Amino acid sequence: MDGTILVADDDRTIRTVLTQALTRAGCKVHATSSLMTLMRWVEEGKGDLVISDVVMPDGNGLEALPKISRLRPGLPVIVISAQNTIMTAIQAAEAEAFDYLPKPFDLPDLMKRSARALDTKRRAPPRAVQPHEGGDDLPLVGRTPAMQALYRLVARVMNTDLAVLITGESGTGKSLIARAIHDFSDRRTLPFVVAQAGDLQGADGPSTLMARAKGGSLVFDEVADYDEDTQARIVRLLDQLGEHAPRIMATSQSDLQARMEQGAFRQDLFYRLGGVTLHVPALRERVDDIPLLAEHFLARGERDMGVTRRLSAEARELVRAYNWPGNVRQLENTLRRLIVTSAEAEITKSEVEAVLGNQPAMEPLKGGGEGERLSASVARHLKRYFDLHGGALPPPGVYQRILREVEGPLIEIALDATAGNQAKCADLLGINRNTLRKKITDLDIRVTRRRKLM
Repeated sequence: MDGTILVADDDRTIRTVLTQALTRAGCKVHATSSLMTLMRWVEEGKGDLVISDVVMPDGNGLEALPKISRLRPGLPVIVISAQNTIMTAIQAAEAEAFDYLPKPFDLPDLMKRSARALDTKRRAPPRAVQPHEGGDDLPLVGRTPAMQALYRLVARVMNTDLAVLITGESGTGKSLIARAIHDFSDRRTLPFVVAQAGDLQGADGPSTLMARAKGGSLVFDEVADYDEDTQARIVRLLDQLGEHAPRIMATSQSDLQARMEQGAFRQDLFYRLGGVTLHVPALRERVDDIPLLAEHFLARGERDMGVTRRLSAEARELVRAYNWPGNVRQLENTLRRLIVTSAEAEITKSEVEAVLGNQPAMEPLKGGGEGERLSASVARHLKRYFDLHGGALPPPGVYQRILREVEGPLIEIALDATAGNQAKCADLLGINRNTLRKKITDLDIRVTRRRKLM
């Protein structure tokens, strides 16, 4: 890696680590805690790449991006931020930052992105960042990799004409993602229409729906629940789309591909709706975001109801450990109830337990379909595997092959969750560390240790 990199961050530790890492990689580095100093360097023509925090003591890194582009067209900027909301990702995309990473970031990942930035020049000047009303009300908060990847994908697709299919369990926020795509897009001033199956009934149903949507956004809500006749109506409607057609989106709790393979969903509709598929992870799949969401809902309660509440350490741990089968919606409703019913400013563990009742902290693992247990999902895939042999038996050794198929991803995901720490991974899996090492070798699993920076 070769070039001069300008680093702007008010955290001395981050400046030091980035300076050392980039210097070792062969780059020259100028680091500062001041946005004003960074802009002076840019004006002077210094730097081949900028790595900048958003919130600086003397300004906002995102708001500086249009000026950087005017002063130095083609100078790539990588934005890093502890503000882990969809707004930050979308604003970075709108300002055409080369890339965006949330804090804490993975240092090797940032190094790879920096190398790409030095080899790539942006093709178009950025647009100014436009403020969007109501953005702070969206509980699309998350610093976990799954949510950050979702944010970046939303930012990429929001101003395209591709159909979008949004999947995820009930309560994960699928409708919020659809609304965010509309509200942050070029269609934001046009209608946003959510259609139910009943809206498509009758001779005039489809045409009335199109008239309501105009050139805005049209969302088919929980499309997996539509019957065959309604699905056919949507196909005919989509085939007749012309100029100034609305942006088409759909949401689904169910695995549409599985339903299509079972004959319960039209193949032609599946491919028309699935231009881009966005999966919203369940809350249990992004445990580290639960405290952030809890703080968000408590702050909203203070703003809306004028009541200040906070979770005790024990209550916070219980909230984090609970499985939340109803996902973000259940978490929000639980905290709203606690804001009202808590006797003191600090919400206790016993008060959380009383609201959650006697439900277990962990529910059975779920598979791809709605309410489907993991065992049922595995059984479905195994049946398909046997069926593929056309009535003949698979080759001998099925037991070990299937175990390897399940064991490999389990260990890889556990290693990723523990940042490559084998001791923590073995403890998480409940196996001996030597056993884990042997399985890593036997399964040819690559282990990467990651360093997190706050």
